[in-house]
Amino acid sequence: MKKIKIFTIIILIILITMVSFFGVYVHVQNRMENKVRDYELDMDLKGARYARLSVNTESTDVIKDADGNEVETEEELTDEQLAEKGYTKESVPNNSQESLTAENYQKSKEIIEERLKSQGVGEYEISLDNETGDILVQIPENDSTDNLVSNMNTVGKFEITDAETKEVLMNNGDIKAVNVMYGSDSSAGGTMVYLNIEFNKEGKEKLKNISNTYVESDDTSTENTTSENTTTDANTTNTESTENTTTNTATENTTDNTTTNETTEGTTENTEESTETTKKEITMKVDDEEIMTTTFDEPIENGQLQLSIGSASTDTSTIQENIRQATQMASVLDSGNLPLQYDLQSNEYVLSDITNTEIEYIALAVGIVLLIGFIVLIIRFKLNGFLSAIAFIGLISLYLLVIRYTNVSVSLQGIVGIIVTIFLNYIFISKILSKIKNSDDTKKLENVKQGVKEGYKEFFIKLVPICISIIALCFASWTTISSFGMVMFWGITLMALYNYLITVTMLKLKAEK
Repeated sequence: MKKIKIFTIIILIILITMVSFFGVYVHVQNRMENKVRDYELDMDLKGARYARLSVNTESTDVIKDADGNEVETEEELTDEQLAEKGYTKESVPNNSQESLTAENYQKSKEIIEERLKSQGVGEYEISLDNETGDILVQIPENDSTDNLVSNMNTVGKFEITDAETKEVLMNNGDIKAVNVMYGSDSSAGGTMVYLNIEFNKEGKEKLKNISNTYVESDDTSTENTTSENTTTDANTTNTESTENTTTNTATENTTDNTTTNETTEGTTENTEESTETTKKEITMKVDDEEIMTTTFDEPIENGQLQLSIGSASTDTSTIQENIRQATQMASVLDSGNLPLQYDLQSNEYVLSDITNTEIEYIALAVGIVLLIGFIVLIIRFKLNGFLSAIAFIGLISLYLLVIRYTNVSVSLQGIVGIIVTIFLNYIFISKILSKIKNSDDTKKLENVKQGVKEGYKEFFIKLVPICISIIALCFASWTTISSFGMVMFWGITLMALYNYLITVTMLKLKAEK
């Protein structure tokens, strides 16, 4: 039974080794694709994208009225049309001579560096030419590199203006922080991505006033209409006069009967109500480009403005794209606007000086040294040495898989860390085998347990200071150093667990009677 267990462990080690060194290939669209994740290589091994930003030296034509105020026109006007309107055209440099200072050069460099950090670029190199203001940026080559490069020279000028008068209501100075939020929206039927702009104390008060002013309102007006109708009915005046004349008596009877019927003034008043919707709108701009024009539904008193990016979706790729766009805009607004306009002068991918052939030579040299070490183990410790060598191969295979799937960026220093870890494991295994060999041979299983216990205790106590230093290196901002720390961290962790579960188990099975 113990032979079957040992044989099963060896088969498992062989399988891990095959997967690690040769991969797992499946048939995908008339081609074979390796499903094992590739290594994440550092710039010094993979190469990098070099982007050079130069100070913009061009000018922009500005149209001004007779009072010297800048005028925006929807269409391009000819010189004759400008003269008819009383406008003049002036050529204004994008960067004034007064702004071309060492201080603004340095500030631009710091802002670009802040944008790289906020977008999760852990590895980069950035340098400044203090004479010309040129900025050279070196970043890793991956799927997001093109977006990063195109985002570098964005000025990031943020404005909220009155849509009608163009009055600037808020700008970059009112922003405290910008971040990305997302969550499920049942009414929209998917996940929404938001750009959350948090304003400082002064900006919070401005936003409150603006959101109270720029709202959609309904104005109701009442109009009274008066109609005057006059009807007059006059009956004919009848006068009956009877005159009787007698010789002796003269009597005159006069009867005036006058009947007048009048309906003089009938007045009807009709009241009409009309409702008219009025809007005071604001326009949000980034680098003078309109992002949206809108009104506020209700006053905003918390000092935060949330803008939806894209539409609600259940598709993972669409959501990730919306998050990417929001993250780019957040990094631009959160880092502040560049004091100068820059042009992307060059954008090149440069291969590493270290070729794949050189890396293969290093791997071959390490393999030859290991092979010699395995032979020494087998000669010194016989079957225990052979089983330990087999387990050692499995450790290396599993170690390389862990590095791939823990997103460790492998640099030249990281390769050194892998070699150091392998060397430490060889010392550790040799120490355990030596203690087992030098013990009493009458109690083999107890000797193995005791030798393992003493080996672990002595070896890892000595590693405590090294482990503390390695953990500190894992959090280093310099990727090449953190790569060494991460590689060593996973190596020592795996060394302790794997050897206890695999190597020690095989030695115990061999020692059982």
